Amino acid sequence: MSIPKSNRGAVAAGHALTAEAGAEMLRQGGNAFDAAIAAAFTACVVESSLTSLAGGGFLLAHTAAGENRLFDFFCQTPRSKEIGRSPDFYPIHANFGDTTQEFHIGLGSMAVPGAIAGLLHVHQKLGRLPLEQVVAPAQHWATQGFEVDAFRAYSFEILAPILTATAAARAIYAPQGDLLTQGDRLYLPDFAAFLDDLVRQGADLFYRGDLAHAIAQDCQAHGGYLTLEDLKTYQVVEREPLAVPYGSATLITNPPPSSGGTLIAFALHLLAQVSPALTDHSSPRHVAVLRAVMGLTNSARQKGYDDHLYRSDIAKEFLGSTHLAPYLAELQASLSQGGNKWGSTTHISVVDGEGNAASLTTSNGEGSAYIIPGTGIMMNNMLGEEDLSPQGFHQWPPNQRMSSMMAPTIVLKDGKPHVVLGSGGSNRIRTAILQVVSNVLDFGMDIETAVNAPRLHWERGALHLEPGYEQAAIAAQGITGDDVCTWWQARNMFFGGVHAVAVGSDGTLSSVGDSRRGGAWVVVD
Repeated sequence: MSIPKSNRGAVAAGHALTAEAGAEMLRQGGNAFDAAIAAAFTACVVESSLTSLAGGGFLLAHTAAGENRLFDFFCQTPRSKEIGRSPDFYPIHANFGDTTQEFHIGLGSMAVPGAIAGLLHVHQKLGRLPLEQVVAPAQHWATQGFEVDAFRAYSFEILAPILTATAAARAIYAPQGDLLTQGDRLYLPDFAAFLDDLVRQGADLFYRGDLAHAIAQDCQAHGGYLTLEDLKTYQVVEREPLAVPYGSATLITNPPPSSGGTLIAFALHLLAQVSPALTDHSSPRHVAVLRAVMGLTNSARQKGYDDHLYRSDIAKEFLGSTHLAPYLAELQASLSQGGNKWGSTTHISVVDGEGNAASLTTSNGEGSAYIIPGTGIMMNNMLGEEDLSPQGFHQWPPNQRMSSMMAPTIVLKDGKPHVVLGSGGSNRIRTAILQVVSNVLDFGMDIETAVNAPRLHWERGALHLEPGYEQAAIAAQGITGDDVCTWWQARNMFFGGVHAVAVGSDGTLSSVGDSRRGGAWVVVD
């Protein structure tokens, strides 16, 4: 296949160097999938507190031929819980301002990682540039080092109990004894060397070779669940995306067994009944609508979704009119009456001039603090994620693809990409995406305005609101009810990080990286 000299397109991501890595692939004639994969490898260097090659994720692909495919390379639960000793599994507390959160880390928190298998699988199926070329930006920054910016310094401070928990982690994030701060340089030479080996040996390096043996041996010796068989048998799963009509547009997003896409679809079905565009954005009425929709979606999830994630027909039944009817009635009744979590996740959105689009969300949880020997790669702590353990810690079913709130999404108009977006932010992923989609489709906002507009999040009786809402008017109308309200003093990564690319009706490209999570964007003409 001949490679064109260059390809126009746009990239939005969680760091300027991540976005630039993707843009460079377009300049070199790569497509949207080459760009997304190069950006993902680079994110594992410059956004290593948010994502890792030993985590997992999802890539939603729309090809120029009009095909849609979801690549699921999220983490898998181990095949057995029998380890003959107590797991290495313990809590830490992270404090990031107006709220704190408890996380569990250690070797007993590690699930089977899928990121390496997934990125190489997508590259083989949809990419066209040589892998050596695709990983080159990541290798460059791992070797040359990069300057820690304000957001990275903030995230290091929040995750300090994890980033300093082991000697190997300290060697990366506190090489002189103190945690790296803004203006310092971070180096990952072992990571660069690992990528050389990965180009030569492929995924077997990680899942079958010496590294797999080292991970399994450390788990056996120190209280982890992972075995060599867990790593050898990991498989990327290709799924049909969930398609959701909304007005004149169609959203395609992450299907079950992951939760985020289906819950966004449920919320959009509710929103469609109350015409949010008929009220002013950020007004008390708008807050009431979003609060009610989020609350009812949570209720529906608890009553009719979480216990049936792995049923083949769960999305169809959950989004069916019979199941929706009582929630629609409750929404109308609620509105007629008036009335913290980190989430180490990052997102990359790409479109190219050929009509390809990639929406890629990856996560490492918060990280387990275990660095795979000789690689500079921190393993995930997905088994220590409360959101991913609805039945309680260590109650996971063996050998099962874990559910996730990650929801890479593409909005199609007339079958072509209109908006490509996704977010990090744990349980706020779905509410962040919901609000940005509504801002574009209901309120007619351009993508930059839609992403930068104030957000709110409701969960378990707690309502969080960014600056920009009419606090006095909302309180006077009793909209928040008995909620515990947190009126944030500034926009914050708590509310997600929606990195998005939009394609205008005339083909004009626009892009935005969410400043809440240090986002950046590049348009390649």
